[in-house]
Amino acid sequence: KNSTEESSPQDHPPPMKRQDSIPHHSDYDEEEWDRVWANVGKSLDCIIAMVDKLIERDGGSGGSSSSKNEEKDPSLVDSVITHPREDWYEQLYPLILTLKDCMGEVVNRAKQSLTFVLLQELAYSLPQCLMLTLRRDIVFSQALAGLVCGFIIKLHASLHDPGFLQQLHTVGLVVQYEGLLSTYSDEIGMLEDMAVGISDLKKVTFKITEAKSNDVLPVITGRREHYVVEVKLPARMFESLPLQIKEGQLLHVYPVLFNVGINEQQTLAERFGDVSLQESINQENFELLKEYYTIFMEKMPPDYISHFQEQNDLKGLLENLHQNIQAKKERNVEIMWLAATICRKLNGIRFTCCKSAKDRTSMSVTLEQCSILRDEHQLHKDFFIRALDCM
Repeated sequence: KNSTEESSPQDHPPPMKRQDSIPHHSDYDEEEWDRVWANVGKSLDCIIAMVDKLIERDGGSGGSSSSKNEEKDPSLVDSVITHPREDWYEQLYPLILTLKDCMGEVVNRAKQSLTFVLLQELAYSLPQCLMLTLRRDIVFSQALAGLVCGFIIKLHASLHDPGFLQQLHTVGLVVQYEGLLSTYSDEIGMLEDMAVGISDLKKVTFKITEAKSNDVLPVITGRREHYVVEVKLPARMFESLPLQIKEGQLLHVYPVLFNVGINEQQTLAERFGDVSLQESINQENFELLKEYYTIFMEKMPPDYISHFQEQNDLKGLLENLHQNIQAKKERNVEIMWLAATICRKLNGIRFTCCKSAKDRTSMSVTLEQCSILRDEHQLHKDFFIRALDCM
C-alpha cells in the first residue's frame, strides 16, 4: 500500500489547479440551473487552458526563431509574425462560439426564472389590483353620472346659443370641478380618488341623437378605454342643432379640478402636514385649462374670437390664476373664484363638492349665486348680504 501510494504521484503528476469560474454547491449539482452554469464554467476553463497552451508554444519557439528572422527579408518576417495570430484565431474561435451558446442558454434560463417569479408576485398582488380597479370604477361611475346630468342641463339651456353650439363641436366642453376637501386625515384619500375619477372623464365623449320615442334617457356604451354617452333630444330640439352635431360627431369634454381646503383641518395640514397633493392637482389642472383656452383661440372663427376678446379678458384671468397657484398662500380662495370665472366665460359647466356636500358646499354655492346676481344680473351691492342671508 505504502509503495503504491508513494509511486502514484510520480506516475500521475497533479494537474494544474485553477480557481473554478462558477461556484458550486453539492446539494444543487443535479439541478438544471447549476448544469447551465457548469457549462459556462467549463467553456471558460477550456478557453483559458487553450490560451495558456498557445502562449507556452509561442514563447518556446520565439527564442529560437528570432535570430533566424533577423537575417530574412522583412516581408518574410511579417508573414511569420501574422501566422501565430491566424493560428490563435483558428484555435480560439470554436471555443468562443461554444461559450456564446452557453451564455445564451443562461440568458434564456434567467428570463424564464424571472418570468416565474413575476407570475408568483402577480398571484399575490392580483386581489389588490382587482380591489383598486373596483374602487376606480365606483369613483368613475359617480363622476360620470354628474357629468351627464351637467351636460344635458347645459345643452337644454343653450340650444338657442349658436356660439356655444359651434364651440361644442369645434373645441369641446370644459368641465370644472371645485373641490373643498382638506389635505388632512381621511379627506386626503377622498381627494386622491376624486382626482383620478375626474381625470378618467377624459375618456368620455358625447353623441347627440334624435329621440325616436318618449324614452330620452341617455345611453352609455363602450369600455374602460373609451365611453360614448348618447344623449337623445326630441325632434324639434334636434333640428336646431348644427349639421356636424346632427351627423353624429363625437363631442369631447375637458375636465379640470381645482381644490382648496377651507376648514379648520386644512389649517392643521398647512402648518404641520403636507399640502403637496393639493398644489400638484391645481398646477396640473391649470395646464389643462390653459391648453383648452389655446385650442379655443385656435379653432374658433376669427370674428367670434374678436368679439369674445372684447367681452372677456381671459388671458389676464389665466395669468392671475397661475400667480395665485404659485403663491402657495394658505386657504387661497382666490383660486376658486378665478377658476369659476374662467369656466363660466368659456361656456363651461361647474360642479362644487366637499366631503358630504353640506356645509362647505352650500356656503360656496350660495356665495357664487349671489356673485352671479351681482355681476350678471345687476344686483345692487346694498342687497348683496341680504340676498346671501336669504339663500
